[in-house]
Amino acid sequence: MIEFILLAAGAVIGAFLRYAIVDSPITIAGIPVNVLVVNVIGSFLLGIFSVIGIALNVDLKYTLFFATGFCGSFTTMSSFALETSNLIDSNRFSLVILNIIANVGLSIGALISGRLLGSVVAERVL
Repeated sequence: MIEFILLAAGAVIGAFLRYAIVDSPITIAGIPVNVLVVNVIGSFLLGIFSVIGIALNVDLKYTLFFATGFCGSFTTMSSFALETSNLIDSNRFSLVILNIIANVGLSIGALISGRLLGSVVAERVL
């Protein structure tokens, strides 16, 4: 039962923070960046946690809270897909490609950067 509560608590916090960031749309050169920012930050945090969690032998229930609950509800593939679809509907195909490359590329880059930072922290702390 505690696992479910931790999962739900992480999801509520992640969803609330995502809503707070995405609530007021910001575009740069026609690209909606709120979801991009959320996905990159979430990927970076998940990268750090994936390394630190293993190094500290973190209990699975805390992984449910942070990785599945918080990061899962904070980041958003469905909003990214909707924004990309809206760009397609408005025939802004160059922005479609740029949006896809930015969201996928920067999220993966952020995850890798988070893992690298997590490795450095784990080596120095442990």
